[in-house]
Amino acid sequence: MRMKIAAIIPSRYGSTRFDGKPLALISGKPMIQWVYEQARKADSVTDVVVATDDERIVRAVESFGGQAVMTSNENRSGTDRVGEAAKTIGLADEDLVINIQGDQPALCPKSLNLVVAPFRDMPAPDMSTLAFITVDEDEIKKPKECKVTFDDNGFALYFSRAAIPCARDKGTLFDTYKHLGVYAYKFKFLKIFGKLPTGKLEGIEKLEQLRALEHGYRIKVVVTSYDSPEVDLPEDIPRIEKYITENQDILDLIP
Repeated sequence: MRMKIAAIIPSRYGSTRFDGKPLALISGKPMIQWVYEQARKADSVTDVVVATDDERIVRAVESFGGQAVMTSNENRSGTDRVGEAAKTIGLADEDLVINIQGDQPALCPKSLNLVVAPFRDMPAPDMSTLAFITVDEDEIKKPKECKVTFDDNGFALYFSRAAIPCARDKGTLFDTYKHLGVYAYKFKFLKIFGKLPTGKLEGIEKLEQLRALEHGYRIKVVVTSYDSPEVDLPEDIPRIEKYITENQDILDLIP
């Protein structure tokens, strides 16, 4: 039986900063539709599902022919929502799950193929995720942009909202890597992750991937040459629309 690779997109309607964000229009289409359609283009992906807690999102997804499942509004994080959806659609322990944040409408499908590649290695990592060399100096300073450092074998050392690494000596040259909100793991690990207590560092930084590191699990960081800018606020939409227009070839869009 062929292993499934399911891209699951957690999507909440309510947000303190941008209520109804998944249904916000970007170049005439709801944001969740952009994310869904980009995920469907990845060669490695066998299934794409939106995991939500709101009927309005379910109706929107079904209106463009997508699949959505309702999940509990008691989930403590998007990853827990993804885990519930993976169980609902009947994934097996060895199936792979790709967790894609629902606010990345300019996701490059090639990046999804990259994030699952480490699971062909033996031994496979517990998780994998994506990073992109930061080209915007302002992003390094912004706490909303997560940064990551990793060892010589590509395994994550730390994720932070702060600028890491931080050079002691002025003029030191090095790359800073922005963490992109895409993860992959086998369903059996996702179930383990969902039962772990919230980590101390996770609580401080508000970065759930730190939960895995704090409990001794390994995250393989895959560096991609494709950025995936997020929509946090309504004023981000014109910037994303401009990015999509300028990167149609990379995003595999029809002009």
